[in-house]
Amino acid sequence: MIFQMKKIKKIKIKSYLKSSGRLIPISFKKEFPLKIKRIFLIRGIRNKIRGRHAHKKCSQIFLPIQGKITLEIKTPYEQKKMFLNPNANSAIIVPPKYWCEVKFIEKNSVLMVLCDQYYDPNDYIKNFDNYKKYMSK
Repeated sequence: MIFQMKKIKKIKIKSYLKSSGRLIPISFKKEFPLKIKRIFLIRGIRNKIRGRHAHKKCSQIFLPIQGKITLEIKTPYEQKKMFLNPNANSAIIVPPKYWCEVKFIEKNSVLMVLCDQYYDPNDYIKNFDNYKKYMSK
């Protein structure tokens, strides 16, 4: 089975700007089409890479909070690099079975990740060669 990058979705998030600051409300049933079970934040170190794994069952939403971040998504057949910027008011939905790597471009960058599964160490594929074998089944 070939997974296509068109399944990766960018969603727009509304924001309201006033002189006192920006409000970004999040409605899980409207903007985010997943039933969220887990949320975590990653405070990245500049030019370091996090992730480097795929999930068997878990879908994720990547929402940049602060700083510039790149998200590289791979399958055994193709790859796509996306730039995440909190000022763009958007998030990226990545279904299971896609290899993801996150690189923090700026100092003090923060990424929020929302998941539709609880943490399960058996859901992770942490080696790209093992991932390619898994995907060829």
